[in-house]
Parts: sequence; structure tokens; C-alpha cells
Amino acid sequence: MQKSVPAASPDAYVAALHGWRRECVEGLRSAVLGAAVLEEVVKWRHLVYFSNGPVLLIRAEESRVLFGFWRGQRLRGIAPALKPGGKYEMATLELREGMAIDAATARALTLEAVALNRTLGDPTL
Repeated sequence: MQKSVPAASPDAYVAALHGWRRECVEGLRSAVLGAAVLEEVVKWRHLVYFSNGPVLLIRAEESRVLFGFWRGQRLRGIAPALKPGGKYEMATLELREGMAIDAATARALTLEAVALNRTLGDPTL
């Protein structure tokens, strides 16, 4: 099976999406970038946002969009649906067609995740 070529930029990543996944990613991306100053890159074939280390990711898959946080287990007070898993203190919201997270919650999660990195440092170190 041939792997797809990673998107050349965050804009190209979004432009390659269609339907509900594109709408979902555009909404998340807008909320995230409106909440804090972050470096936005395509890394590991999805959108990753950095501020003193990785903060969060947005990953569009065939049947879902993942909104994950490196210190997400500490953010469950804001969004109890964050599902712990993976390295570090990762936790992820899984969004499927017809599901959404409101912009205010996405912004609150982003702000708190950035604050945690500012206080605790890079979560990968």
C-alpha cells in the first residue's frame, strides 16, 4: 500500500479535506489560532501546534477527527470527554460526523494547554 504524501502546509492540509471533516477541522483550527499564539505545522501527517513544546493536534481521518492534547489528562475538567491514551499525559476528543465541540470550549482547552506548557515546560522532555 502506497502512503499518501504529507501536506506541504497547514492550509494545504485543510484544502485536501472535504465535507464534514473539512468543516470540523476549519472550526477547530479557527478556535485554536484565535485563542493563543502558536506555531502551526504539519507533523506526523496532521496539524500540530507548538508553544514551548507540542500543545495539541488536529488529525482528520477517514471517519473521524481527533482533537488531542499532550497534557490532555489535566484538561478533563474542561472537557470530560477527553479520552486518555498514548505517551505523556495525552488525551483526545474523537469527533465523528454530526458531532462538534463549541468554539468556546476549544479555546478554553487551548488556553489551558498553553498555560500548562508555560508553567511545566515541554511535555516531551
